[in-house]
Amino acid sequence: MTAVLSGAVQEAYPDYLRRLDEADESGAIDLALELLERGVAPEDVLLSLVAPAQAQVGEWWQRNEWSVAQEHAATHVSERVVAAVASAVRPRPYRDRVVVACMDGEWHALPARLVAEVLRLDGWDVTFLGASVPAAHLVSYLHRHDPRAVALGCSLPMRLPHAARFVEACRRSDVPVLVGGRGFGPDGRWAARLGVPWVPDARAASTALTGMSLPAWHTSAAVDVDDAEYAGLVAARVELIDLCVARIPDVARYTPAQLDATVADLGHIVDTLAAAVYVDDGTLFADFAVWLGEVLASRKVPLRTVDNAFDLMAERLRDFPRALHFLRSTRLTPGGS
Repeated sequence: MTAVLSGAVQEAYPDYLRRLDEADESGAIDLALELLERGVAPEDVLLSLVAPAQAQVGEWWQRNEWSVAQEHAATHVSERVVAAVASAVRPRPYRDRVVVACMDGEWHALPARLVAEVLRLDGWDVTFLGASVPAAHLVSYLHRHDPRAVALGCSLPMRLPHAARFVEACRRSDVPVLVGGRGFGPDGRWAARLGVPWVPDARAASTALTGMSLPAWHTSAAVDVDDAEYAGLVAARVELIDLCVARIPDVARYTPAQLDATVADLGHIVDTLAAAVYVDDGTLFADFAVWLGEVLASRKVPLRTVDNAFDLMAERLRDFPRALHFLRSTRLTPGGS
């Protein structure tokens, strides 16, 4: 039966992508509900249709084949599909309450919403708080409702230092924390550095919640929260951005829109460098540089400008040993120094 159901989803997948491309909300919802009527499990619709389609949308944006507007429209359609599936299947909860939320500044809410709905289908009493929940508000909510656990999503590694503070705030509320999302690394390696259990997908989240008594729920962080080098990088953020804007030759010829995009990219570079220092792992910065290079190359941005930025930051950060090493060992152009 599983093979038959997987085949039904695979058969529907190209049509679903087409409906996302056309921003056909009604058509996408009809397709998902038809799969339910054919006996496909709702979690399969969510995890084998909606989730991979949304990942494909992200790849199209990364390759500059889709605009930001197209990506936003497709995301909205997928969110409506998730809501329609959730409304069509309303299981009565028989397990404890679990809170699912995105951290403050985390606006990619669809992955967390998928986790929330799969947990709900598995019998958990789920409260989904949505995107960008301020830590103080989340902690207040946890104190008021005393859930069995809180599941936090993070899609960007540059947010890891913020994630660490978020996790600690939840723990002070005596509520176990579970995390997920690409921000913690493909295998959860940076979650381990923060001392918090990580799950790769929604099904694994339900399994982990069931076994919450495991010692892993109370492991200690392996990062130095008082890291002077990290703190210095955060303090130098604006200075580093201004330095690159002033001294990279190409920037002087940019249009206002290009300049805004460049300042944003420089901010992401500094934030990711700081996160790499925070978890003491240069692969975090190197992986980000590869991703950034692919995005900029698809938009015809000369990659030498990024290497120029790395060189300028390295010149300023000569007294920051880890940051200096990460910058000097990362090049986007062949033969870069």
